[in-house]
Amino acid sequence: MKRICIIGGGVIGLTSAYYLARQGLSVTVLDQADEVAAATSHANGGQLSYSYVAPLADAGMPLKALGWLGRKDAPMRLKLHADPRLWSWLWQFLRVCNSAANRRGTTRLWQLAQHSRALMAQLRDEGLSGFHWRRNGKLVVFRSAEGFAAAQRLLDFQQALGAEQQALDAAACLTLEPALQHLHGQLAGGIYTPSEEVADCRLFCLQLKDWIAREGLDVRFAFGQRVTGFERRSSTLVAVQTDSERHACDAVVLAAGVGSVALGARLGLRLPLYPLKGYSLDMPLGSQAPRLSVTDFDNKVLYAPIGDRLRVAAMVDLVGFDNRVDKERIATLTRLIETNLPHSGRLDTARPWAGLRPATPSGVPLIGRTGFDNLWLNLGHGALGFTLAAGSAELLSRQLTGQAVPPSLAGMEPAW
Repeated sequence: MKRICIIGGGVIGLTSAYYLARQGLSVTVLDQADEVAAATSHANGGQLSYSYVAPLADAGMPLKALGWLGRKDAPMRLKLHADPRLWSWLWQFLRVCNSAANRRGTTRLWQLAQHSRALMAQLRDEGLSGFHWRRNGKLVVFRSAEGFAAAQRLLDFQQALGAEQQALDAAACLTLEPALQHLHGQLAGGIYTPSEEVADCRLFCLQLKDWIAREGLDVRFAFGQRVTGFERRSSTLVAVQTDSERHACDAVVLAAGVGSVALGARLGLRLPLYPLKGYSLDMPLGSQAPRLSVTDFDNKVLYAPIGDRLRVAAMVDLVGFDNRVDKERIATLTRLIETNLPHSGRLDTARPWAGLRPATPSGVPLIGRTGFDNLWLNLGHGALGFTLAAGSAELLSRQLTGQAVPPSLAGMEPAW
């Protein structure tokens, strides 16, 4: 097996290309966009959240979601419509909204995140730079005593896994991050993780693409090509057909985010993915910008200072496969910034963005072989795509080349 076609030019596809090429394989990366990181990887939250990885699905989530129904400013919005993919995903999501499933998912994501952290450190040590990486720590603040108590229970569990986190009272949160002074009297406490990091995902992708070329790895990029079909012989794929070229291959890696749903359907695969639409504003740092990465848990808003800019990302919308920027949601995000962290960024020059985060119901990605002999998946990372990218790609490269996989990284393989 020498020729690999990777469908998807975001951070998952690009890191997959890098680690597979390091195994001596010839890789072609296909994407319908004109450059890397044109979709979900373009302007995501920018937090490398290696310790805060608990899945969205948990015991209290269905009740919270019901309370948010009908609220235009809700952190999560659900648009019910006649899409069987939505109803199937929601049913599977509800089945894993329990503490036991959440702990299993957290454990798997934690192990993969630590693997990814080590690999990203290795890349930086080898000379990859220019993407505004910084270890600035992360503070998650809670407004309700109930929410803070639940966070402390999760902290106890994650500390048992090895996380270095600490619970802070409200006063300690304000001392640690002075930009939160406008929340005086509103906070119950926070969870501080000093080892968390930030970086610009799009710049990382651009730098990694250049790094691949400088390293002389056998990777070809075919941009502006839309996949139109697959050529197969029985259960083996022999070529990927685009609107302009036929790409013969020995294996195919599907890493196209939510676009993989339609591509998988061409092969009879029902991938358990649905887009969690998120929004961000990117702007120059303001006079009272946070030093740390800050997550306002109750409003589902994160503030990440990246280089000389502030990335503010928020919301989880299940509204289908529409990636257009919703002006109403951006207006809600703007009001939250002005109310809670005013002067943190220059809103008059903010750039709005929306992206579709590909999520499995459990929050655990799908990494491994399908029912086809040579079709592999690297999908479903949700909001943790940048965080888990390097670890997921290196894991995939082990699987595809027949190398041993550490027991700590088991459990991501898709079931067919």
